[in-house]
Amino acid sequence: MKELDGMKVALVLGSSAGGVGRHVRSVAAGLAERGARVAVCGPAGTEELFGFAAAGARFAAVDIADRPRPLSDARAVTRLRRLLAGADVVHAHGLRAGALAVAACARVAPGPLRIGRGRVPVVVTLHNALIAGGAIGAAYRTLERVVAVGADQVLAVSPDLEERMRALGARRVGRALVPSPVPAGPAPGLAEREAIRAELGVGDRPLLVTVGRLAEQKGLPTLLDAAAGWARRTPPPLVAVVGDGPLKESLRARIDAEDLPVRLLGRRSDVPAVLAAADVAVVPSVWEGQPLIVQEILRAGRPMVATRVGGIPVMLGAEHGGEAEAGLLVPAGDAAALERAVARILDDPALAVRLGAAAAQRATALPTEEDAVTELAGVYRALIGRAG
Repeated sequence: MKELDGMKVALVLGSSAGGVGRHVRSVAAGLAERGARVAVCGPAGTEELFGFAAAGARFAAVDIADRPRPLSDARAVTRLRRLLAGADVVHAHGLRAGALAVAACARVAPGPLRIGRGRVPVVVTLHNALIAGGAIGAAYRTLERVVAVGADQVLAVSPDLEERMRALGARRVGRALVPSPVPAGPAPGLAEREAIRAELGVGDRPLLVTVGRLAEQKGLPTLLDAAAGWARRTPPPLVAVVGDGPLKESLRARIDAEDLPVRLLGRRSDVPAVLAAADVAVVPSVWEGQPLIVQEILRAGRPMVATRVGGIPVMLGAEHGGEAEAGLLVPAGDAAALERAVARILDDPALAVRLGAAAAQRATALPTEEDAVTELAGVYRALIGRAG
């Protein structure tokens, strides 16, 4: 008999093109392997991208839009209420999906935001911080309160999100594990490194690599500001940006207008090889939780410069605001600090070697997908026991 034999788990997610969808697929596969009956509810496009059914889960399409839309959200809650009724536990990923799942499962009491906990326990994992302003920001702050009051357990990917949920009144708050899948096969070697550098025509120039969606959260305008300073070095480094997204055309226009030493590589299936070719990996994000790319950089054993935001400092070994073991940390949005930190590594080969070795050592302590599923199984059993 398997550990979770017969447990009915419903996973809910909203629109995703990257880390959240990959994490939910990993969780679905791990739970199914342990005997759970897993259903995934989310936009149809997520099944096309991530293949939850192929991971052993049933999939049901639910139109959870990327932004609050009252009519669409009301229809989503109605559909979720039907789909989730027979679950032993519901686990929603992301603030939007979490709030809709809470509304679908909970008994609503009189008064604003008076959401009673329902018979089906609801877990919500928060993968991102609230960084929007204006009307959208106000709407998301309301969703935060819905999740804090209505969820039976909140899991957060960074210490700041944990603190915020506690401040909003969440009863049970814990740290989520969002591990990066370990690539199959051997790590890229010298041949793969040289092939990437030859493809990019790097020659003797340093290669700086950034990987991420071309979106506001990733801090790419700051990267370009810093690149203007790196362009004055001899020889000037090449900055390679892997990824796609809504800022692609505006970034390309600025790169061309300012003649910056930056190349947009688009989506790539060989990110480990690109990282192996890098002299420095750069993570200039405005905010991150437990970014998969930081875990991949650690596994690649590359020197790293990253912003001191969200869960990144803890991942690099910087506890309580101290110095990081496995990289250099800079403030978000500070192009001058980013420029100096990268230059410091390029000008000090011993520092580069030390940071790379510390990154590889840090990678040995990263949680695995198996660890994440084990932790969630414990959370689910505890909540089901309380509900019973």
